[in-house]
Amino acid sequence: MAEPTLNALDRKITDVFPGYTVRKDLVSAVKGGALVPTYVLEYLLSKYATTTDEASIESGVERVRSILADNYVHREEANLIQSKIREKGRYTVIDRVQVFLNEKTDQYEATYSNLGISRVIVDPQTVKDNPKLLVTGIWCMSTLVYAFDEGSGEVPWRLQRLMPVQMSHDDRENYVAGREQFSDGEWIDVLMQSMGFNPDQFSERAKMLHLVRMIPFVERNYNLVELGPKGTGKSHIYSEFSPHGMLISGGEVTVAKLFVNNSTGRIGLVGFWDTVAFDEFAGKAKKAGKDLVDIMKNYMANKSFSRGVETLQGEASMVFVGNTSHTVPYMLKNSDLFEELPTQYHDPAFLDRIHFYVPGWEFDQIRSEMFTDGYGFVVDYLAEILHNLRDIDYGTKYSEYFELSPTLSTRDKDGINKTFSGLMKLLYPNGQASMEQMEALLRVAIEGRKRVKDMLCRIDATMDPVEFTYTRRGNDRALAVETLEEKDYPELYWRDRDLQTDGAEAVVEPEEVRGHTVTAIGHTTADRPDVQTPEQSGNSEDNAEPAPFIGRKEFKADQRGVSYRKLFGPHLAGATEITLMDPYIRKPHQLRNLAEFMDVLLGGITPGDQIRFHLITSLEKEPYDEQQLEGLEYLRGAYGALGIMFTWEFRDSIHDRKIDTDTGWQIVLGRGLDIYQKFDNNWLNPQTKHQILRRLVSDFGVTYIYNAGK
Repeated sequence: MAEPTLNALDRKITDVFPGYTVRKDLVSAVKGGALVPTYVLEYLLSKYATTTDEASIESGVERVRSILADNYVHREEANLIQSKIREKGRYTVIDRVQVFLNEKTDQYEATYSNLGISRVIVDPQTVKDNPKLLVTGIWCMSTLVYAFDEGSGEVPWRLQRLMPVQMSHDDRENYVAGREQFSDGEWIDVLMQSMGFNPDQFSERAKMLHLVRMIPFVERNYNLVELGPKGTGKSHIYSEFSPHGMLISGGEVTVAKLFVNNSTGRIGLVGFWDTVAFDEFAGKAKKAGKDLVDIMKNYMANKSFSRGVETLQGEASMVFVGNTSHTVPYMLKNSDLFEELPTQYHDPAFLDRIHFYVPGWEFDQIRSEMFTDGYGFVVDYLAEILHNLRDIDYGTKYSEYFELSPTLSTRDKDGINKTFSGLMKLLYPNGQASMEQMEALLRVAIEGRKRVKDMLCRIDATMDPVEFTYTRRGNDRALAVETLEEKDYPELYWRDRDLQTDGAEAVVEPEEVRGHTVTAIGHTTADRPDVQTPEQSGNSEDNAEPAPFIGRKEFKADQRGVSYRKLFGPHLAGATEITLMDPYIRKPHQLRNLAEFMDVLLGGITPGDQIRFHLITSLEKEPYDEQQLEGLEYLRGAYGALGIMFTWEFRDSIHDRKIDTDTGWQIVLGRGLDIYQKFDNNWLNPQTKHQILRRLVSDFGVTYIYNAGK
């Protein structure tokens, strides 16, 4: 295992929090094929590999591997483990355990998920000490005993000892004291690394949005929605980050499972978990019973629920994550940012209870370089700290310096206060922050609630718009907060309203983002040198748009002055469905060619519109096929956020190279897109940015055919 170089932050966090940190790349090193949450693996690593000494790490990792090999139950090996328990009499396993009360025998019985056994006799005290066993089960290290008695007729399985994967003590005092030794930027990076991410790969805004995802773990009864493209890690933190979180499918929950079972009187998920997250919540075709929606609305508003006579309380935060199928400008032009939600939840009464809308489209698709090999908190340690910080409320700490607009409703203020409180606990757990530090968090909190309310006013015409502004104490000037999509697409965002903000004054962005253009996917252009805009690819030179040409054009080897925009621009104008067939979109430079072709398509998109672009190519040979797939997936996410709905398919035996459009054009490509000679791909090289400076690799021709009847 390669030893990463410790940077200053790694040295600092391991010095300040000895025994509570772990090198984050170790999880993937030990996981193998084990379908175990990250917090389970880090629980084991925290026992054997919380050190910076490479030799100790190596031996610790081997110890954890050995434990996983001997004790983690793979489903296909369940019979083997059952045999080991029988032959040895007792055996320790790592598995997910759930307990049920058998009313006929008046005893508790456990079911082991991977081991595939049930009716394991459990001592009542074990259930009393671990009530979550009765809800959805928890990951445990447990010792099972096999004691068969032929004459008794009893089940032979017994649970002798159970150790939940979670910390047993509150270390807040040490945690808060240690935080004081870090600057704000360092602490944010510590939290990013604790989530497993490399902070160098993210802008300051992207880091802050990642922290918002953590608020449900540190703030009681917090209601969060995140909608965005696939593959951006929306649900990862709710399934992997904390033993106090539960991720369930949005279509598989019932009132009895979520709130209370009337037949047994047993409370559901909201009574046992800090965070209940609904994965794949979006989808207009999904259905939910009216009783579930009604009780959920009441719970989200009042922290209570009732089925029958008794009113019960719950502290679980509710998180709803789902995928969008359209770009932001398309949604703003044609519907609203909640358009993907099922009909029952696309309801003003439900949506008004949401405290923060995380703009999922601002997250990049997850890539390997985003993960860190540095040190962060053992997630179980951090999860327990956040769990205990839920007892504190910092929601009105900002009132010493700021006052919210009086036009805001009670629910608007509640959403802002709870988000602010959560961010304060994450960044300033002692509750002490300066005016400038609080203002940055307050603006984030206001923006997240504003995104909800602005869409509500669009959905429900009877809802009165409010001013998302605030004033500094001693100053009457109202300071406005805008969402990023409001800045990017003002005409679409305020399509039915006046663009003016009632005289409120905008606030200048902080130094970190000045001088950079913020893109639609949440990073500055300085963060994204590998994704080109039309200006970067040289297409901006071809200002003159010639009329579409019918016939054939010939090009010579070593010729300059040829760009994709000159070759294809006039013929692609107005097309909304485009298919490219080219067998050679496989290697890195060919993927760059594809990106530059998609830049040409970008020039034909009006905000709010979309182009469907389909690629037919061949699959690269192993082992380079993974690199090809990662590149295509990256382009799908990056350009999908800008209005190009990119899909692809592989065909084994294709030779033709052509472009077909829904406007009747077919362009037959002699060499496909791979027309340029190799050049130094350094970003300082002008050929990298200007296609017309590159030389053609060989003679080739392009034929333009128009089918007027298409």
